[in-house]
Amino acid sequence: MKHEEANKEIGGREAEGQRSRGAEKQRGKRVGGNSKIQNAQSPIPSPQPPVPNLDDWLEIGKIVSPQGLSGELRVYPVSDFPERFEVPGKRWLLRSGDTEPQPIELLTGRYISNKNLYVIRLAGVETCDRAEALRGCKLMVPASDRPQLDEDEYHVLDLIGLEVFMQASGELVGTVVDIIPAGNDLLEVKFHPSFTTDKGQMTNDKKQKTVLIPFVEAIAPVVDLKSNRIEITPPPGLLEINNS
Repeated sequence: MKHEEANKEIGGREAEGQRSRGAEKQRGKRVGGNSKIQNAQSPIPSPQPPVPNLDDWLEIGKIVSPQGLSGELRVYPVSDFPERFEVPGKRWLLRSGDTEPQPIELLTGRYISNKNLYVIRLAGVETCDRAEALRGCKLMVPASDRPQLDEDEYHVLDLIGLEVFMQASGELVGTVVDIIPAGNDLLEVKFHPSFTTDKGQMTNDKKQKTVLIPFVEAIAPVVDLKSNRIEITPPPGLLEINNS
C-alpha cells in the first residue's frame, strides 16, 4: 500500500525486491509596533521562532550529512518513490528557521541499498563545506504533486483516522493515529476504551494505549476508505499490551 501525508511522505525504499508501505506504499511492499521598556523585575520573553506553514508541501526526505568532498549529500528518504531522488528536476529545500521552502535543482541521485539512503547532487552545491551547511535541511515537493497510486495503494493521509475492526467479530479495536515506517510498515492504532476494558488489557501505564499492527494484507486484508474502516485478522498476542 502506498501512503502520503499532508506534509510528508512516510516510508523509505528498501533493498532491491522489497518496498515498504509508508508515505506512498503497498501493503507489505510499499504509501511592528512601538517598543516598551520592560520592568526590571519582568524578564523579557524570548522571541519565538517562526513556524513554517507546510500545509501546501510534502516532505520527501531529510539531508543527514555530506557524501565525500565534492558536494554530494546523503538523504534519508521519507517517500517510497525513487523518482523523488533519482530523476533530475526542481525540488524545494526547507532550511531550519525558514517558513517557506526555496526551489533548488536536483541534478543526480542514486540509492545505497544497505543504508536505506540516497546520495544526491544539488545545483550550486559543489564543496563539502556547502554540503555541510545543508545538514538537517528537508527536501520538499508541492502537496499537489502526488503520484498516481496503483490498486491496493493508499496515501498516508487517507489512512490516518480510519477505524480498525476485528474482521471476525466486527468489534471496534481503535483508530489509526500514525504510520510507522519499517520493513513492513506499521499502523499505530489507538485503542478504543471499550476494547481495552473489555479485553482486560488496560495497562498500569496510562500512557500506553496504542498498538502497532503490521500493514500487510494477511493481517489487514480489508481497507475500505469509503466506509472509513480497516478490518484486521491479528495473530494471537498481537494486540496484547506489554504490562511489564
